Amino acid sequence: MTSTRILFACLCVMTALILSGCKNTAESVATSPGDTGVTGVEKVKPAPGTGNVQGKVLYNNQPVENIEVRLCEQFSRFVGGCGGRIFTARTDKEGEYVITNVEPKTYEGLMARVFDTDSYVFATSGIGGISSAKYEVTADKTLFISPTHLFKSDLKLISPKAAAKLGAKDLALSWEAYPGAAYYKFSVHAEDTSVTSPYVNERTDATSFTIDKPMQGGTYRWQVHAFNDQDRKLAESSQDFKFTIVDTVAP
Repeated sequence: MTSTRILFACLCVMTALILSGCKNTAESVATSPGDTGVTGVEKVKPAPGTGNVQGKVLYNNQPVENIEVRLCEQFSRFVGGCGGRIFTARTDKEGEYVITNVEPKTYEGLMARVFDTDSYVFATSGIGGISSAKYEVTADKTLFISPTHLFKSDLKLISPKAAAKLGAKDLALSWEAYPGAAYYKFSVHAEDTSVTSPYVNERTDATSFTIDKPMQGGTYRWQVHAFNDQDRKLAESSQDFKFTIVDTVAP
């Protein structure tokens, strides 16, 4: 069974997510749902009695060619991913795709593969992104989808390394510079959910940060996200990096 991952990016009340750990689920980029108010020029007329779904895939605000896109009759972000009848297409040189000859009905998910990985991105709707976005396909019409913006999951963390044990005094985070990144946001979350982290979506233009706020002893998970100069997410690090603080530094 192929292993896949899912990333997520918040887009106001619409959210883009990536699933991981099971076949046919999504991984590694961000998309925005385009179920209302989106117009365009049809590249292909729908066959009689069917509908088309048309959209565009971008990375770093540039079109991406040969990206697989899936329209899912059924979709679960937790179990099974894309299921039921699945319609597929690939993007052209302009990053555009057209999924043709689609049976008119409501579809539960739309996913775009993250380049040549086993990861896909899918759009969610509602506050908190609880539900996947729905797509209503109508006979003899083309449903236009908002551009899907991919992001990768290959940002490299340098220090602290996974499973490191260290003191809180002079604790510093560092990571590799990411191509095209204008700034970064990092978060440090305690495994103990009763502990509130002082660092959530902390912005920095550098590739390192010295912790200067009190941190309790315990195990923490940290992650870094890279953004371009138009605030578009380019990449994130693995979510599996954890380290342990073995003491506590007072304020």
